Amino acid sequence: MFRGQFLHSVDQKGRTSMPVRFRDAVMADGDQRVVVTKAPFDPCLHVYPFRAWVAYEAKISELPSHDPNIVRFRRTYISPALEVEIDKAGRLRLSAEFREQAQLSQEVLWAGMGKIIELWSRERWDEAVSMAEADAASYRDTIGALI
Repeated sequence: MFRGQFLHSVDQKGRTSMPVRFRDAVMADGDQRVVVTKAPFDPCLHVYPFRAWVAYEAKISELPSHDPNIVRFRRTYISPALEVEIDKAGRLRLSAEFREQAQLSQEVLWAGMGKIIELWSRERWDEAVSMAEADAASYRDTIGALI
């Protein structure tokens, strides 16, 4: 499980260091790959350990291919996904398209979200958290039983 928030820089080649805690969890099974894709509802990226993504993709492939909502989801979430290898320095390279999607420039906020990791620009993260805090009453019933 991924938890915590970490700020890391992005170099001119689009590389950013994965937080050690996250990297250790991803590489625990000996695999140095992750899958990065565009988040469907927020201006951020989702990062999955490779094997978790393969299992998720298999689950999605079982959904009805004639359902237009499933087709749209596959086009916007599954199709843009890229397999990325963590290099020996613990970095991964984010494509220019992904950096643009998440509005990442010189800094990235890594957010552990349980089974996945989200990558945000600091500004967008702060906006999303402020909006969630301001609107907490609207989702109180949904999460109340979890707390």
